Amino acid sequence: MARILKISLVIVAVVILAGVGYGAKGYLDALGDSDDLRARADALIAEGRSGRDLGAERLRSLLQVEDPAFYEHAGVDFSSDGAGATTISQSLSKRLAFEQFRPGLGKLRQTGYALGLEQRLTKQQILALWLDTLEMGRGPEGWMTGFYAASQAVYGKPPAKLSEDAFLRLVAVLIAPSSFDLLREDPELDVRVERIKRLVAGQCAPTGHGDVWLDGCRRTPG
Repeated sequence: MARILKISLVIVAVVILAGVGYGAKGYLDALGDSDDLRARADALIAEGRSGRDLGAERLRSLLQVEDPAFYEHAGVDFSSDGAGATTISQSLSKRLAFEQFRPGLGKLRQTGYALGLEQRLTKQQILALWLDTLEMGRGPEGWMTGFYAASQAVYGKPPAKLSEDAFLRLVAVLIAPSSFDLLREDPELDVRVERIKRLVAGQCAPTGHGDVWLDGCRRTPG
């Protein structure tokens, strides 16, 4: 029994060390990629495709839904209501650091990469890259990538010039881009938009850290 316990502890230690090493590799990879990523982000910002170009109120609404403590955390957030398991920096890392992301150990490398991004890039640079790489669902000419690109494809104008409803539809799609339809009537998307409206108006709040679907913002009968 003692021998079995000893072997089990060794296996656990090896797994932990492997995970730490994989996370550290992600961090170092982000540092190595940072020069190219800064240049790419700065080009997007110069083109008017940054977070700030959404307008202050719309950026606030987007962050309130997607990453409420974005400006306070260093890449991970384990406590903010509605934040869920993935910050904006981690979301961006999933698309930058992997050809095909798989959960499990992949989450460790994703988190390491996010921490590296936060060390070398500004929040504005991270936001610009995130907006440019977002999966936005099906559009008039196929699958859409990028918040600004989707706004132009679906509505023919940049996000800052959209109506509030149109802008919030783009925000609502982010949680499940393959499930919602921006081109046609979609009752489930409408429900998501309604919850986001109530959230940004201060009429409700997420029920906890994992409430990314905003169940705390369901409209109650009566």
